[in-house]
Amino acid sequence: MSLDYIRSILMPMLEGAQMTLLLFIVAIVMSIPLGFLLTLAVRSSFKPLSWLAQVYIYLMRGTPLLLQLLFIVFGLPMLPVIGEYMVLDRFVAACIGFVLNYAAYFAEIFRGGLLAIDKGQYEASQVLGLNKWQTTTRVILPQMFRIALPAVSNESVTLIKDTALLYAVAVPELLHFAQTAVNRDFTIVPFVLAGIIYLILTLILTVLFKWLERRFKFE
Repeated sequence: MSLDYIRSILMPMLEGAQMTLLLFIVAIVMSIPLGFLLTLAVRSSFKPLSWLAQVYIYLMRGTPLLLQLLFIVFGLPMLPVIGEYMVLDRFVAACIGFVLNYAAYFAEIFRGGLLAIDKGQYEASQVLGLNKWQTTTRVILPQMFRIALPAVSNESVTLIKDTALLYAVAVPELLHFAQTAVNRDFTIVPFVLAGIIYLILTLILTVLFKWLERRFKFE
């Protein structure tokens, strides 16, 4: 395969990779805070709120992300009465699906981080005269995020790979352009290039999170 051919298919694939990165950024920036709010809701003393949060997390984690994307993109417009108002741009709909799904996973990660904190930390904070807000923001949350960081790293790597599901809802991302080139040229080279691009993206993420883990003294 000539270098000219590789360059000719690489340019549109890199354009698709921009869409992949954009979805990743939107999903990670919005799902992490939402996941933390879900964690607080699950731990709430207001039982109906806690129950609703648990049901939401169970539904999001218990059904495939692809099914959720198909429902948002194709199912919502079919709802009676309100369906015509639920027609969304494909990329916007995909972002919503990813955020709602990954928020549930991050919620469980943060819940695990909170459960890993020794109860003595709360008692020590009371001895030091810290109120509940100070204890939460200065003692508990920093430890929770440090504990949860490795799991957040793994989930983020999974997220960058799951962006390939955009292909199923006809959003032109990296895999879309690779598949188009394969169908047109009858060669697996575009798939190989797509795999290399995904590996580079996951490598960058892995290095970044490893640096963060060292920064917070995990190593």
